Amino acid sequence: MRYLAAAILAETLAETPRTGIHMMRIVMLQICAAFVVAIIAACIGGYASGFSALLGGLSYAIPNALFALRLYAGTLKPGGASPVTFFVGEFAKILTTIALLAAVGWLYHDVHWLAFLAGFIVVLKSYFILLFRS
Repeated sequence: MRYLAAAILAETLAETPRTGIHMMRIVMLQICAAFVVAIIAACIGGYASGFSALLGGLSYAIPNALFALRLYAGTLKPGGASPVTFFVGEFAKILTTIALLAAVGWLYHDVHWLAFLAGFIVVLKSYFILLFRS
């Protein structure tokens, strides 16, 4: 029994770095997508549009990065990540995203809403790029 538990733990730890690298790639892709959309929006609509697009993109990328970090930390435990860890992390991600969206709307009065939503939607859907890569 002891050897079986050690084998399962070794297998989990062997897969953990790949999982962490994959999650980090998705988060880095989302942050890069936020900056690309911000640059495009700045070229089209000026500084305020670019900054609004960046804020929109980061409003989703930052909570997603925190969720990935929490999920990765859960995989390092001997039992691995539990479904409770996933659902609590997902709930916290949704609440953080809503809070950041509301904070931008409330604190930044020069928001260009079209650019803001474009940044948010592009980052939200940017993981599709990794799905089609081999």
